[in-house]
Amino acid sequence: MKSKASAPGKVILFGEHFVVYGVKAILCAINKRVTVSAEKIKEEKISIKSNIGDLLLEPNKPISEINSSLKPFYYLANKILQTQNQDIGIKINVESDIPMGVGLGSSSACCVAGAAAISKLFAEPSKEEILELAIEAEKTIFQNTSGADCTVCTYGGIMEYDKKNGFTEIKSEPSFHLVIVNSNVEHSTESVVAGVRRFKEENEGEFSKLCNYESKLVKDVSKLLKENKIKELGQKVIQNQEYLETIGISNEKLREIIRIGDKVSFGAKITGAGGGGCIFALTDELNLEHTISQFKNRNYKYFAAKIDFKGLDTF
Repeated sequence: MKSKASAPGKVILFGEHFVVYGVKAILCAINKRVTVSAEKIKEEKISIKSNIGDLLLEPNKPISEINSSLKPFYYLANKILQTQNQDIGIKINVESDIPMGVGLGSSSACCVAGAAAISKLFAEPSKEEILELAIEAEKTIFQNTSGADCTVCTYGGIMEYDKKNGFTEIKSEPSFHLVIVNSNVEHSTESVVAGVRRFKEENEGEFSKLCNYESKLVKDVSKLLKENKIKELGQKVIQNQEYLETIGISNEKLREIIRIGDKVSFGAKITGAGGGGCIFALTDELNLEHTISQFKNRNYKYFAAKIDFKGLDTF
């Protein structure tokens, strides 16, 4: 028996870093996907093949002893084999068109699609059960994950997320496009997050004001999304980037890309941790191609994306 599942990547539209301190973030799933297939095998092995490498291990190894970015898949397969009390193995194949390590939710999409495909070999789990498993798996690589990325990869669409109350769907289908550009600057999420923490500790009053500004901005954005006011959303993108500059997660390379985006789109900003990784430029159909051409002419790595409203898909 073989099962298959796919899950989308994600973009943080507004609220990154501030979400750690109680402000809402707005995320959306994007139409770039990870597809995972799983099948039972007679040999008691967990075999994982992907475009970033392979892993072949016997079941029941301590997860702490596995030094591989594929260990969330091992965790999922091993846990499900234990739960089902099965003396068999599982073969897993992973295909992804989401760039890795640049804040676009590739690991979360892997965990969601992996949880769905492997679970489906033995049962018909609900999306809620798959999400719970996916977050567990993601914690093997990001111990302090909020679960926001796995959530949007599971359900798709646009959502508000805050640490206290979880997620709320924004029930609208705005027609914007995103041009996502990779700075090709390596960054450490942990060190960037630590830098923001230091900024907060050294500038308590200013940081508190920024959190209040961001809260109001997110509230305004939720309304604009429902009204599909893309130009006004672009102004909020620019405003949010100013706050991210203030807390110190930008650099000259990111600023250079954002300046190009601001000239040709409705607004551009960092998405994710910052320090490197990606920015997005907000467009509609009319200025999409022109925006793309400006990054293409400068030899940046980029792709166009739309909101994925489907979320997890099993087949």
